Amino acid sequence: MSTENEGTADPTPSAAPSTPPVAAPAPETPAAEPVTQQLPPTPPPGTEPTRQIPPTPAGPAPGQAPAPAPAYAQAPAPQAPAAHGAEGWPPPPPAVPAYSGGGRDGGTWGAPPTADGMPPAKPKGKGGLVAAVLVAALLAGGVGGGIGFWAAERSEKGVGSTTVAASSTPKDLKREAGSIAGLAAGALPSVVTIEASAGDGEGGTGTGFVYDQQGHILTNNHVVASAANGGKLSATFSDGKKYEAEVIGRAQGYDVAVLKLKNPPSGLKPLPLGDSDKVAVGDSTIAIGAPFGLSNTVTTGIVSAKNRPVASGDASGGKNSYMSALQTDASINPGNSGGPLLDGRGAVIGINSAIQSAGNGGFGGGQAGSIGLGFAIPINQAKNVAESLIKTGKPVYPIISVSVDLQSKTDGAKISEQGAPANDLVDPNGPAGKAGLKPGDVITRFGDKPIDSGPTLISEIWTHKPGDVVKLTYLRDGKPTTVDITLGSRVGDK
Repeated sequence: MSTENEGTADPTPSAAPSTPPVAAPAPETPAAEPVTQQLPPTPPPGTEPTRQIPPTPAGPAPGQAPAPAPAYAQAPAPQAPAAHGAEGWPPPPPAVPAYSGGGRDGGTWGAPPTADGMPPAKPKGKGGLVAAVLVAALLAGGVGGGIGFWAAERSEKGVGSTTVAASSTPKDLKREAGSIAGLAAGALPSVVTIEASAGDGEGGTGTGFVYDQQGHILTNNHVVASAANGGKLSATFSDGKKYEAEVIGRAQGYDVAVLKLKNPPSGLKPLPLGDSDKVAVGDSTIAIGAPFGLSNTVTTGIVSAKNRPVASGDASGGKNSYMSALQTDASINPGNSGGPLLDGRGAVIGINSAIQSAGNGGFGGGQAGSIGLGFAIPINQAKNVAESLIKTGKPVYPIISVSVDLQSKTDGAKISEQGAPANDLVDPNGPAGKAGLKPGDVITRFGDKPIDSGPTLISEIWTHKPGDVVKLTYLRDGKPTTVDITLGSRVGDK
């Protein structure tokens, strides 16, 4: 397939006409580009298989001590000491040495009795202290037992109770406005679950959000494509109220669509829009949507990368969409499509649109699930598209009027050399033709971004507006050349 500066695939491996991408298998992209798929609409909840959590194997109760080890043998009973020497002299030392004075080093073994035949009084020392502590402990135990009995007796007579109640949760518990819970609570009333159905009954579930007070809803094109021609659309708010909607305009190449509620309620609160150009890797993200039909689901993560070139398709044979995406690890799944990606202040920085798939299908009836690689259309680009769709009902694409070979393995975006007349591969009156580019040239830089493939070039071109002047670097016979190009425009999808 080929593209007319907006990335249409070339009909042959070597060249592409100047038309936009047509229905065909997704082209093989370089290893550096993630293989992604658009998040497909989701069937109603309850139809997907689930997995029970297996019971935990039995074991000792928490805190229970293990079985006691066998007791060691008791010490043998003391036996009479044997006589020492023929005369029993010297006498044996006592079984427990009696320390005198300051201890073993300052006293003698076996101190003689006093004049009245009684052993000398033991000086107060550690033994006395231990005894005092023991008596105090016994007294304390006795006092405690007495108090406990007294309180219990009074309780039985209805006088009082020994029960101490845990403090209850304050009735005025509030989350901080800047917390995730606070931001989610503020955003959820402006997020809708979209149900789309075609005339033949085909359809699914996606997400959108309030764009303005007139009732416009911003979402993905692939969410509403099945109902765009004679189908039915509805938008359900977080309070359960449902409204019929219609398509105002959609841009397949950008994967953006605008709906309008037929009878919008009063008091709609549009979500605030952020500045996706100022987003930094590591910034917090919040995704809201209806994964697998589970409406009003909130997940969190961070911005994992910026300017990620993504060519995504919905596996329905339609044309690919291209974006220089925000990558996030917030969990997004089929049904999150079209939902807002918020920053840490609650402002929309992107529209969740595609995921990297592991290809195993998971629990979703063959649909892929999140592996932590989600992609969102930057809101700055989506806003420009939305304004055009609201005003005219048609998208406007910036172009350079060349046909890019999407199957080329060169390190850059190669202008097709075959598959169409030379004037169709590079329009001599178009921006690239006027700048001197020819079939076979390899574009390696566009603006301040390096270009490593055809999809990367297309996604970068579409971050600009018609009329923008951009520096472009290309190789011809290995020699680099840099020129200024004024971007042209094309209205509508082809």
